[in-house]
Amino acid sequence: VQLQASGGGLAQAGGSLRLSCTASGRTFSSGIMGWFRQPPGKEREFVAAISWSEGRTYYADSVKGRVTISRDSGKNTVYLQMDSLKPEDTSVYYCAARDRRIVGGARFSPTQYDYWGQGTQVTVSS
Repeated sequence: VQLQASGGGLAQAGGSLRLSCTASGRTFSSGIMGWFRQPPGKEREFVAAISWSEGRTYYADSVKGRVTISRDSGKNTVYLQMDSLKPEDTSVYYCAARDRRIVGGARFSPTQYDYWGQGTQVTVSS
């Protein structure tokens, strides 16, 4: 399984960016796909996730209301629409996937995901 992330770049505070992550090598029918980010010098942190089968979404408190995660099952692609960007959103963003059921707080832990994309840089200027 390979995950290809794209869509990062430079944006001004208050602006928007949309990240995409396409999975190849298999079709996901269950499990979950998520986005994490890792600011410089900090640990990787959960941003958002979506379940493949039900489309149920989960968000970190820091992005809730500003970020929307969605999926296109036909394209095996997950999107992260980020609006009202803040300088503190500056980070490398990684998409990740797990092809098995996941419950509870495990959704928010990077150690519970099996596959990772290469990361895409998001920089928000003030």
